[in-house]
Amino acid sequence: MSEPIDQPGEYIGRSAASLRGIVIRYRGHHMAGARPARVTLPSASVTLLLGWGQPLTIRSGPAQGVSPASWPAMIAGLQTAPMLAGFDGSGYAVEIDLTPLGAYQLLHLPLHHLAKTVIAPDHIMGPGWAANATEQLAAALSWSRRWQILDALLARRLSAGALPSPAAVQAWSLLRERGGAVSLREMTRATGLGQRRIQQLLREHVGLPPQTLSRILRFHRALAVASTGPDSLVDLASWAGYHDQSHMNRDFRALSGKTPGELLHLMRRRPAGHSSGHIQSFNDFGLPTPSNRFA
Repeated sequence: MSEPIDQPGEYIGRSAASLRGIVIRYRGHHMAGARPARVTLPSASVTLLLGWGQPLTIRSGPAQGVSPASWPAMIAGLQTAPMLAGFDGSGYAVEIDLTPLGAYQLLHLPLHHLAKTVIAPDHIMGPGWAANATEQLAAALSWSRRWQILDALLARRLSAGALPSPAAVQAWSLLRERGGAVSLREMTRATGLGQRRIQQLLREHVGLPPQTLSRILRFHRALAVASTGPDSLVDLASWAGYHDQSHMNRDFRALSGKTPGELLHLMRRRPAGHSSGHIQSFNDFGLPTPSNRFA
């Protein structure tokens, strides 16, 4: 049964079966008032946000010259630094988390144009797309109806999109399955392509060079290991695939602004949730756990 549409909280939705592998999840927000800014860590996903009421305010994060500003709607590509953002008043929003290859199919553009930045959806989807989408979402009488609206909007985009390169799919799948612990040489053997071509394909289909993607995936692997694994940072570094603890410390600071020890402390305060394989539930550290409901 759908939750009352006017009840504040967070609501998690699943996409239609035809969008599996494209959409990781839908997440709805109803803010009754201002909500503290939250930190989102870099992850291997692209996010489309549509809101009405008080807009999202990005306070820091995107590396490519995006000043702090309010965003009623946005698309965020893969990031290499934490993003701090929050809502300064009451309102609604829906987040659509996309796999990189799914975003490539839906957005119809090379994803390196989105890397380390955010952009207004109309620049990609066409003038008026965001306003039309949010008008439909705002008029819906349940969260489940909102997920159906999103399904229809995305299915129309998907029908006109090009399929990703099989070699890009193979290289990205290998990176994900190995938690980033795969070299360019190994990807050339697996795909039969040269290193330069693999780098081009991953920048186009995922958004970042393979070395950077490996850092993000290894970082999330370390967080997943740490949620159930050793307390020793030396053991954690070894289990997660870092050369040594210093290597892990550098990557954690670059990707989260915190040391491994600080993140472990925050994870103990708020244990990590289930991982979809594309995005880990390691965001919003140190904040009260919101009520999560499947609509």
